[in-house]
Amino acid sequence: MIRKRGYTLKRRAENQADTRRRIVEATIALHTEVGPLRTSISAVADRAGVQRHTVYAHFPTERELYMACSGLGLERDPLPDERLWLAILDPEVRLRNGLSDIYAWFARNADMAACVMRDAEVDSLTREIVQLRIGTRMEAFHGALARGFRSSPGLKAALGLALSFHTWRSLVKDGGLSNNAAVELMVRAVSSLSRSPNRAGRN
Repeated sequence: MIRKRGYTLKRRAENQADTRRRIVEATIALHTEVGPLRTSISAVADRAGVQRHTVYAHFPTERELYMACSGLGLERDPLPDERLWLAILDPEVRLRNGLSDIYAWFARNADMAACVMRDAEVDSLTREIVQLRIGTRMEAFHGALARGFRSSPGLKAALGLALSFHTWRSLVKDGGLSNNAAVELMVRAVSSLSRSPNRAGRN
């Protein structure tokens, strides 16, 4: 009897986990297709094959659902690790490697990012999640890639431009450049505004 009860509890837990996963997967798919603002709880429930109250039972608030979705997305395809770039001493080589990693991530997540970034401009919850999951990482990227260059307002602005998803999309999706060509263009732009101290001393 105890064994049967244990088996029942295990199956129930597995079913709950499966339902939660289907809800998160459905939300990710809808966010990729139409964006967070156009994703209703009813649409999530329909896509996941559950009732609305089941969605709310697992995720009482939209914020909890958004956090679960963004967390799973980044677990599957993590953002680059800027600590790996810091081992590269030459700032231009470090910048080239860093942008290559970031632009590759943009390319793999282009559809989702386009919808989410668009909605983040007008929706406070989406903006909060983007800042929490992506914004803080971009700040770390900026700090790592700025090392070795002479600090200036121009450098800060150029790096910010280079790290922007909108810049990547403009150069690659709209402009027809390859990822590598887009990286080289931004490396030249940043380098032209601020040279590394060592190179400046050679002139």
